[in-house]
Amino acid sequence: MIVQSAEFITSATQPSQYPQTSLPEIVFAGKSNVGKSSLINTLVNRRHLVKTSTTPGRTQLINFFSVNDALIFVDLPGYGYANVPEAIRKRWKPMIETYLSGRSALKAAVLMMDIRRIPDDKDIYLIEWLAHCQIPVIYVLTKSDKLTRSQQFRQLALISKTTGISESRIILFSAKTRTGREDIWKAIERISHAGDC
Repeated sequence: MIVQSAEFITSATQPSQYPQTSLPEIVFAGKSNVGKSSLINTLVNRRHLVKTSTTPGRTQLINFFSVNDALIFVDLPGYGYANVPEAIRKRWKPMIETYLSGRSALKAAVLMMDIRRIPDDKDIYLIEWLAHCQIPVIYVLTKSDKLTRSQQFRQLALISKTTGISESRIILFSAKTRTGREDIWKAIERISHAGDC
């Protein structure tokens, strides 16, 4: 994918604030600090389109970004161990589930997991929720550059066994080396041009 333009559209907490558009949307989901912002920035060849932070839980809204005026990337708040007030975390779950279950423009989810971690019940819950909503999923293991090649294979096998997701459906990604960027784009293009899912 040749990215000619990428820009922030709006932030939202409820459907009335979502952008009014018929463009296909790809949502990015994962634990806090899994590397969602870095992945999106790498895909669109921008350093700071999405603000990155070493502090988990910095993203607290649903953020919409236009790519080539043909596609919308949607960045969800991270879930899990975010160091944010409990009141905010309680708002995230219904906010995220409302978007996932009710947005007709949503074509697929890019679900990210840290390759160094074994998926926990929160990861499994999101996998099951996306399946319940019949949303096609692109599975991505981030931060692959942190492990050796043999460690990557071992973790991939463990994560596949834990989640029940075939190894062949999981893409290894690194923002540092850009490994996996083209494979993710191919999956996004295939789904977003496949018509209604």
